Amino acid sequence: MKREYHKWYSPNLEKDMELLIFGDSGAKVLFFPPRMGRFYDYENWRIIQSLEEKITNGDLQIFCVDSVDLESFYNSFVHPDYRIHRHIQYEKYVLEEVLPLANSINTNKNVISAGCSLGAYHAVNVAMRHPHLFCKVVGMSGRYDLTKSKGYFKDLLSGFHNDFVYFNMPNQFLKNIEDSHLIQQIEKMDIILTIGKTDPFLESNYKLCTILNEKGISHQLFEWEGEAHKARYWREMVKIYL
Repeated sequence: MKREYHKWYSPNLEKDMELLIFGDSGAKVLFFPPRMGRFYDYENWRIIQSLEEKITNGDLQIFCVDSVDLESFYNSFVHPDYRIHRHIQYEKYVLEEVLPLANSINTNKNVISAGCSLGAYHAVNVAMRHPHLFCKVVGMSGRYDLTKSKGYFKDLLSGFHNDFVYFNMPNQFLKNIEDSHLIQQIEKMDIILTIGKTDPFLESNYKLCTILNEKGISHQLFEWEGEAHKARYWREMVKIYL
């Protein structure tokens, strides 16, 4: 299985960023790491190993991106306004730097957005905001409104709200979209959500499904037994849903 390491200075984030690429052909997968995770986590947790057959067969090429969660949503030392600002810079990094790199080395037109835990939020958020860029989105064990507290998972914006927050919370902005062209673009994506039946984020997934149903947008929700919010479950999920 081909493996490449890349590192460059990101003008959007004004820091060095790293990523790993697995495979050399097939649909391109932008794979977002879990909460406060790193670009090497999925390799270390043998999740990439679970995808080895699809990668070596040329079905998928995986781009394991890094995160800046500790500088954005999980940076409690800065004002929430900066947290969402840093997240927006991160999205620009993904769209203006990572995706062009992927397109330059692989001409396959199919791009999939995927992630686990907070990575599922990143995957779903970027795909719903820019659906024309993706053919499929897979959210595993995710929550889709980071301003809602649930159990020991707190509101990551500390009660702060503005338009930037609103337009980066899928369970907020999707329910109010009226742009028929945007809805049509979302409808063209294969949308897959998977979550454990006792995962604290189950309600967030139900909410997103309700919104998509109200908009007439086709999607699939798969519920797993237990919490299913660990790498050993994600190793099985990626084999089924990616």
